Amino acid sequence: MTGGMNTQFAVAVHVLTYLAGVPEGHAVSSDELSRSANVNPVHVRRVLGPLRQAGLVASRPGVHGGWELAADASAITLGQVWRILHGVDPVLGVHRPNPDCPVGRSVQDSLVALDRVVVDGLVRELDRHTVHDLVGGDAASLVR
Repeated sequence: MTGGMNTQFAVAVHVLTYLAGVPEGHAVSSDELSRSANVNPVHVRRVLGPLRQAGLVASRPGVHGGWELAADASAITLGQVWRILHGVDPVLGVHRPNPDCPVGRSVQDSLVALDRVVVDGLVRELDRHTVHDLVGGDAASLVR
């Protein structure tokens, strides 16, 4: 966590993009990925676990072991990565007001509904882009 913000999505996209640029058959260690992403190796492994369960990455044990992409980078959308890591978690930081407060209940219901709209819009936009789109590093091509 950096500055209170969850960095799992950014680290996941970084790691997936890194792995997409590695020659096929070459595995990358968690340490190498953590150095590239500039985060703790434990954080990288926490991100890689759900990605492995979803079939996006695979790990190989042994001396030449490590992590590799298990899916085509052009088939992995950023929205898919978001859903794997965040599911239906709120993005607006919705709080739990006093249940006896009518204002709190009303605001809570409105914020929850608004949060769904925001998440749906976010994921819809992320679904327009793939890991392959990021391999070239041309951010301007993403904003169209």
